[in-house]
Amino acid sequence: MKCDYACGTDSHLLARRQFLGAIGGGFVVGGLGAFTQGVAAEHLKSNQMRVLTIFLSGGVSQLETWDPKPKTDTGGPFRAIPTAVPGIHISELLPKTAQHMDKLSIVRSLNTKNGDHGKGRYQMVHGRNQMPGIDNPHLGAVCAKGLERAASPLPGFIKVQAGGRGNDSAYLGPRYNSISVDGAPPANSARVAGLTPEVDQFRQDLRRKANQQFLARRRTAETDVYAQSYEQALQLMEKRDVFDVSKEDAKEHERYGKHDFGRHCLMARRLLENDIPFVQVSHTNYDTHNENFNFHLEQMGEFDTPFSTLISDLHARGMMESTLVVVMSEFGRTPRINARYGRDHWGNAWSICLGGAKVQPGAVIGKTNENGTKVIDREIDHGHLFHTYLSAVGLDSMSTFNIAGRELPLADPSRSAIHELIS
Repeated sequence: MKCDYACGTDSHLLARRQFLGAIGGGFVVGGLGAFTQGVAAEHLKSNQMRVLTIFLSGGVSQLETWDPKPKTDTGGPFRAIPTAVPGIHISELLPKTAQHMDKLSIVRSLNTKNGDHGKGRYQMVHGRNQMPGIDNPHLGAVCAKGLERAASPLPGFIKVQAGGRGNDSAYLGPRYNSISVDGAPPANSARVAGLTPEVDQFRQDLRRKANQQFLARRRTAETDVYAQSYEQALQLMEKRDVFDVSKEDAKEHERYGKHDFGRHCLMARRLLENDIPFVQVSHTNYDTHNENFNFHLEQMGEFDTPFSTLISDLHARGMMESTLVVVMSEFGRTPRINARYGRDHWGNAWSICLGGAKVQPGAVIGKTNENGTKVIDREIDHGHLFHTYLSAVGLDSMSTFNIAGRELPLADPSRSAIHELIS
């Protein structure tokens, strides 16, 4: 029985030997060529800004960090200490960070009306509420596209954590998905032993020419992704040392701390110095339903030195003016202390810290009442914050991405930036 699997196109009627002969006479110059120019892409102008977010996973307590309420029924055992900015006090658990508050600001009036881990994380990194059937790009993907360096061989959105490639760019496309690294070059990013550079270059040129032949007739979004993934892998191979934190001097490791968070903050500095548009670092174990004070004593002790060292280094290198730094979480902790000396999930009155780029340093936005149970001045939510982040790095948060002819807003159009925080 004769089976004909071909669809009848010229591509399938072309014999393998004819195909190789047709493409063997010349190769694509310049790597990606036309087939990776996304048909929906309208890139925003790059202004060389960068973003670093530090996500305190689990829900850090605002009362043990940015909005202490000592000597109240909710305040707990820790004092409030003065900072480098007269009149601004933060928790005594952050003595080194307190010395750098002249470079940072605090938002103390955040009300996200949510106490669910997954939904809270989505709010804070997407700037919108999570809705069934609707996906929006992560802040990192928006910044990777909006702040894209066209000539850079490095990815625009990097998470410093174990893992591989993320799926968090939504309609912006796989080009802007996150890539995770953990202080070492990505796996399989070195050329295979025994494969010479000349042979490898021949293989890649052959692949590009084959792709060009195919895409000239049957180009789709999937084929663009396929081609882009190969090219990005090659680019990562060429720059693999950027991701190797062991290249840093031993004294730098001592300054940041020889634990995961210290190593990850040092890695973040290394990536920012190599002009990665968006870097995310995480610090975990803040879901303190039990022993909240003991856990925060330990966690803030581990957080304080690397974070303050990173801020000091960014400032000393002249990078704070072009780097937005945000310390966020999925929500805060309840002012009420439970029977297990813990604090539960609380999204109604909590805080974040941010600074750098166009953020006005040494500012405090909003206020809670004397025991932290309610916002009493300048209430804002995650939507306002998302606009503020984009505005702080020079992007028009009210503008849109044109995706296949559809205008899709960068941020929730029902919200706007905290304009008094942007200089």
